[in-house]
Amino acid sequence: MSKTVNGAYQDRDQAKNTWDDLIATGIPRDNIYIDEDAKLVKVIVPAETEREVREIFDRHKLQ
Repeated sequence: MSKTVNGAYQDRDQAKNTWDDLIATGIPRDNIYIDEDAKLVKVIVPAETEREVREIFDRHKLQ
């Protein structure tokens, strides 16, 4: 079963870096949506992959 996982960011660079990282981990581009104006990244992944995606999202958020 697939899930949509969302990540919201404070700036466009964070969102773009997240998108790049998701691509680098092997997630197909067709499964990733980035709205640079809204600073939002959405990913459609199998439920088993959700944890890895959330870790990538957290890695790119400002601390």
